Amino acid sequence: MNRYNPLAIEAKWQKIWEDSEAFKADDSSDKPKKFLAEMFPYPSGAGLHVGHVRNFTIVDVLARYYAQKGYNVLRPFGYDTFGLPAENYAIKTGVSPQSATTTNVANFRNQLKKLGYAIDWSREINTSSPEYYKWTQWCFLQLYKKGLAYQKESYQWWCPVDQTVLANEQVENGHCWRCGSEVEKKKLKQWFFKITDYADELLDDINGLDWPDKIKIMQKNWIGKSTGAEIDFETDTSKITVFTTRPDTIYGATFLVLAPEHPLVSKLVTDDTKLAVEEYRKAALKKSEIERQENKEKTGVFTGSYATNPATKEKIPIWVADYVLIGYGTGAIMAVPAGDERDREFAEKFDLPIVEITKVPEKPFGTPKTTYRMRDWLISRQRYWGCPIPIAYDKDGNPHPIPEDQLPVMIPEVADFRPDNSGHSALAKATDWLKVTIDGEEMTRETDTLDGYACSSWYLWRYASPHDAANAWNPDKIGYWSPLDVYVGGDHAVAHLLYIRFWCKFFADMGKLPFREPIVKLLYNGYINAPDGKKMSKSKGNVIDPLDVINDGYGADTLRTYEMFIGPYDQDAAWNPRSVGGVYRFLNRCWTLVFEKKYDEKSKNLNLLNKTIKKVTEDIERAAFNTAISTLMEYVNELYKVGASKEDLVTLAKLLNPFAPHLASEMLEQLEADNAWPTYDEKYLVADMVEIVVQVNGKLRAKVEVPVEDLEEQEKIEKLALADTNVQKFVPGKPKKIIYVQKARLLNIVA
Repeated sequence: MNRYNPLAIEAKWQKIWEDSEAFKADDSSDKPKKFLAEMFPYPSGAGLHVGHVRNFTIVDVLARYYAQKGYNVLRPFGYDTFGLPAENYAIKTGVSPQSATTTNVANFRNQLKKLGYAIDWSREINTSSPEYYKWTQWCFLQLYKKGLAYQKESYQWWCPVDQTVLANEQVENGHCWRCGSEVEKKKLKQWFFKITDYADELLDDINGLDWPDKIKIMQKNWIGKSTGAEIDFETDTSKITVFTTRPDTIYGATFLVLAPEHPLVSKLVTDDTKLAVEEYRKAALKKSEIERQENKEKTGVFTGSYATNPATKEKIPIWVADYVLIGYGTGAIMAVPAGDERDREFAEKFDLPIVEITKVPEKPFGTPKTTYRMRDWLISRQRYWGCPIPIAYDKDGNPHPIPEDQLPVMIPEVADFRPDNSGHSALAKATDWLKVTIDGEEMTRETDTLDGYACSSWYLWRYASPHDAANAWNPDKIGYWSPLDVYVGGDHAVAHLLYIRFWCKFFADMGKLPFREPIVKLLYNGYINAPDGKKMSKSKGNVIDPLDVINDGYGADTLRTYEMFIGPYDQDAAWNPRSVGGVYRFLNRCWTLVFEKKYDEKSKNLNLLNKTIKKVTEDIERAAFNTAISTLMEYVNELYKVGASKEDLVTLAKLLNPFAPHLASEMLEQLEADNAWPTYDEKYLVADMVEIVVQVNGKLRAKVEVPVEDLEEQEKIEKLALADTNVQKFVPGKPKKIIYVQKARLLNIVA
């Protein structure tokens, strides 16, 4: 037989799987179902990287495992194709986003097939396909009808180069995360989704999720629920309402602090302070909220005005400081330096009074209030390459929804992809497209497009019926497949996961979904870094191309198995070329056992066989993929020592299949065996026992039996020996010393 040739084997089985549609899910099966998916990727021109492979292989291991166990498995795939990269590429090269996206998706699909993933390709989706974004627009309209999609003016980060609004996370040290240009704050009329209406339920349901604790904590912090009170402080010209979680500390409030964006600031300044306040506000608006919160050095400026503390009736100064955020509470706080560390630091820096709190109000001040750190979801983007918002404006500027029978609002072809000078997307240049007639009236279309997170807030449900022309998702099919059993990702820890939960609850309220949480179990994988531990990047020249690993002769099975073996799935790991070679040698040994060695029919070591099945099964169930592979390596080592039967090798191939499916399939074909997951028999799991001689002061006093695997567990062996009744006769108290010689299987107690 020829030596192990992974490239030939993999090409053979990939063709067999594709021709037979081996992984096509059955919507009408009476089997129990498993629905598994990864967070779908953006298909960049660079293609797959090894981080993708880790993420996708976790899903594939589980998909193949559950299929082997007899489940009806749905493992689809999709592409998150809208966004700035394709638009910027179009501006730079003149290649339309439509064309670039088509090329990139085809490249991704080809690479995914070379990795042998068990994907149901009949359910492939693409967010920039009109048959998909028609229903994204439909989702928007449902939220609009219920008052959960609305417009308002607000300060937003604005990139003057990309000519678009940026989220807080996209601003780094006052610069655009993509182009590096200095950003500014603009007051713009934008579209929002009213996610805050679901804040309490989103928060309350977190504890019941089978998600990593760190992700649940991040979600809770993002929502940021605070209970307290709103209290009014009177000034000579106006009233300032503050929010505080400690209204009982009002006797210690010695000054007020307003966010730089607070609308009352301009009314509170005096002729002497106006210039300083304005300069401070401009500087503050260039900082991200993250910078403002994390900056330990307190800054601020006095407005020149005072307010009356309603408890003490004393006049207290009103300051402006960027550590107060306009989006939290009322954008104004009562500062209690004796009870709050930030307020104390501010008071000490600006020599403001610090009054110890000795009195508590007999009656609570203010009006009880609950606030949230989470804001309504800003969804407007001044981009061409995005899902058009299905809204048009009449001659008076009033918004009107596009009728559902006019969906999708198609993306028009344009010659110039750059935004116009007024900050509108390139859609504003499509003059014919801009005009639309609704109820007999000519209107002008909205030129903003939706935040890409809107496109990914419902795609899991589209997988149930990806080509349904009448529904966003088929009610019967969604009832069978959803919710998603396992979701795997290494990015989008908060926003995407929060938004998809919000939409799930909204559509459940509409009667469109029979569940209120979209994801049963979440696995959040770590990154794969360069061999030196640094993050991989093109600029550093340290990116590992997965196709290079495959084409160098290692093959896809080696790559898949190595990425599952590299360490615990939820931890970052550094790429190690030597370990890749080690995994390749392990797969070679598996091949050799089947194709180059003689084997008997029945296993000679049923303890080893059943113990291995049990361990690998339990490890996969708890996502301990690295230890499952370690167990298989140990199993192969033992088979080389004691000899392998056909039963041993069939078991090996079946257990190997989720990780190295091409090789496993070739082994099973040679062994003329099916691919059903093996089961273990408890009666063969009784551990092999060994005898330990127990001496007291050098004389034999007892013998105890312990499992082979406990030979290194000295503490366990000591407890067994000291519990023996004969030993206790000669060791009346605490032993002076205990000597254990593992190789001699001898325990000597010095009494």
